[in-house]
Amino acid sequence: VQLQASGGGLVQTGGSLRLSCAASGFTSGYYTIAWFRSAPGKEREGVSCIRTRDRSTFYARSVKGRFTISRDNAKNMVYLQMNSLKPEDTAVYYCAAGPGGIIVSACLDDKSYNYWGQGAQVTVSS
Repeated sequence: VQLQASGGGLVQTGGSLRLSCAASGFTSGYYTIAWFRSAPGKEREGVSCIRTRDRSTFYARSVKGRFTISRDNAKNMVYLQMNSLKPEDTAVYYCAAGPGGIIVSACLDDKSYNYWGQGAQVTVSS
């Protein structure tokens, strides 16, 4: 399994960015993709996740209402649309893949995921 994240950049407070995660190599059509972020001095945080089985999604409280996760199964792509960005959203964002049966309560737990892509830097200036 390979994951390739892209779309990071520099944006002003209140701006928007869209991250993309290209996924390949799955032997099953059922898996879960999540976005995590790491900022200096902070623990890695689960941001959002989506399951192929039922397209259910879950968001961290810190981003709910501002970020939207979606997927294009035909292209094996997962997107994270980030709106109303704040300086505290500055981090390196990673996409991760895990089994399709990850329960919602574990969807933002990094221990649930077996595969990780490289990070995409997102910087929000104040």
